[in-house]
Amino acid sequence: MELSGKIIAVLEKRSGVGKSTGNPWSVQSYVLETHDQYPRKMCFEVFGEDKISQFNIQPGEEVVVSFDIDAHEYQGRWFNSVRAWKVDRPQPTQQVAPETDLPPIPPVDFGSGSTDDLPF
Repeated sequence: MELSGKIIAVLEKRSGVGKSTGNPWSVQSYVLETHDQYPRKMCFEVFGEDKISQFNIQPGEEVVVSFDIDAHEYQGRWFNSVRAWKVDRPQPTQQVAPETDLPPIPPVDFGSGSTDDLPF
């Protein structure tokens, strides 16, 4: 899935060590606000120190976030996870200026000529 908007909050980075693997992990959460008529907010996370530094998401930035949604159960309760796997910065759109070097089109005179000038 994909959503675009402005980053309105960068939350505290969390880190730890995996119990089963002993490997270090880190995750950082961000809040994105859409530009819809009724703006919506989405909190998503980036997992892994390499991805956090690669994406380098800053507050106030316009981004397009590609993410996966998943749910997991913990002690009989269900929790959603929105995890980003790609973050892009949209390129500013350039508007094409209208051509002004074209010669003016002469006006068409519909009033002159015969009344029976149809080609068929």
